[in-house]
Amino acid sequence: MAQGEDLGAWTVAQRQGWDKLCPAQQWLLGITLGLEPAAPGARPGKLTADDKWALNLRAARQFHDREGHLRPARKHIERLDADGKAVDIRLGTFLDNTRRRADELTPERRDALDQISMRW
Repeated sequence: MAQGEDLGAWTVAQRQGWDKLCPAQQWLLGITLGLEPAAPGARPGKLTADDKWALNLRAARQFHDREGHLRPARKHIERLDADGKAVDIRLGTFLDNTRRRADELTPERRDALDQISMRW
């Protein structure tokens, strides 16, 4: 962090938006910081809401398969392997928040949680 700016996120954004930068900006980033454009097909830095939902649901299924229930502690963190990288999912928080917002869920999402014994 520098002056409230997440430099890692900024760097990722510059690399992924390389084609939108003017040649002078590309040159400066390359010369001063050694940055290059992101590889073709590189995964974007931010996940969509649907991607986050899918990760959370996968974590819930993994927990349920291992423990036989879906009642983790509020602060439970479930570790997933996502694209060869370990990702920590705040499963307890996700489930608690989902219960509070149950009336806003789509029927498909509610059914997916019901299939793994979600306690509403």
